[in-house]
Amino acid sequence: MTDLLIEPPRMGEPWLLTPGPLSTSFAVKSAMLTDLGSWDSDFRAMTAEVRARLVALLGEGGEAYTCVPMQGSGSYCVEAMLGTLVPRAGRALVLANGAYGARAAQMLRVMGRAVVVLDKGDYLPPRGAEVAAILAQDPAISHVVAIHCETSSGILNPLPEIAAAVAGAGRRLLIDSMSAFGAVPVLPAEIAFDALVSSANKCIEGVPGFGFVLVRRAALAEATGNAHALCLDIAAQSAEFERSGQWRFTPPTHAVAAFLQALREHEAEGGVAARGARYAANRDRLVAGMRQMGFETLLSDAWLSPVITTFFCPADPAFVFADFYDRMKAKGFILYPGKLTQVDSFRIGTIGRLDTGVIDAVLAAVRDTLAETGVRGAAPSGAALGERARFLAEVAA
Repeated sequence: MTDLLIEPPRMGEPWLLTPGPLSTSFAVKSAMLTDLGSWDSDFRAMTAEVRARLVALLGEGGEAYTCVPMQGSGSYCVEAMLGTLVPRAGRALVLANGAYGARAAQMLRVMGRAVVVLDKGDYLPPRGAEVAAILAQDPAISHVVAIHCETSSGILNPLPEIAAAVAGAGRRLLIDSMSAFGAVPVLPAEIAFDALVSSANKCIEGVPGFGFVLVRRAALAEATGNAHALCLDIAAQSAEFERSGQWRFTPPTHAVAAFLQALREHEAEGGVAARGARYAANRDRLVAGMRQMGFETLLSDAWLSPVITTFFCPADPAFVFADFYDRMKAKGFILYPGKLTQVDSFRIGTIGRLDTGVIDAVLAAVRDTLAETGVRGAAPSGAALGERARFLAEVAA
């Protein structure tokens, strides 16, 4: 493990307090300055190293998996995973508690797969007992789709209990770990799953351009011919990597180079445990400081992810989020709008090339912005507190 140097963005750009794209190191940015040939042996070696390093991040049990990088955003890779691994005659249960579960269900419908949705609303967690009950009632369900960290609310969903319910029913689990993989462990020795998908521009701290599917080799072997699309076929993409070491279609060479540098930095920092600890420290500092100012979180501490936190907007009529956002950006920090449908909120991410020193500067900027705009108190509305009470009642049940 090495001491991590966090330096301000050299080009003067704002810190990205978002769940990705996110702030990256200067070395990651610099890795994109070299042009690479997509068929050249040097680039093929880079791709092979990326694939091997990602499988290694799984830890014990990872030898049963292979890594299939895919061009495009994270959502492209989710669709590739679903379209390749859910058979055309299959039936998927999607566990939805935010935008990304809803998007997975929409993808399945568009590609003509049968889908059942457990809709928990904006933020309530799907629980293992609920999943087990649905699977017991519907033996036609072949796969369950779970969102690891739902960034709509910032909740870290209870993946171990979900996985146990799926495995207990003899079904197959597909995980969207887009904003969690690399900082929150998913151990095949403890959690049974067929595939997991994430993206280059999340907790590994690379840049946008591609994602990757970590898929059990046996499940992939069964999936040949399932895919609904030529380009989004992870079985075909994997076969080409094994045959020639090359991507089937033009790869995002510069993004791959940046990602390889990011993976090396991830290892030097101390891997998944160290990355997750830094992000958790960022979250803890942020939440404590915001609460000290009177802000309230949607979720209780036990459900907060280290990725992004949802705060209720102050009820004070002087608080206008659009103005708050612009003033924070002028101070060097880009926030994230809220996703809740019932009450006004906003989100602050704690992943990327950030540490608690950066978070302290964020908190100072928030205090200054509230003072500038005449916001006397950051307490939320009664409706917001009612939503939180509903959450607390649900998770306690």
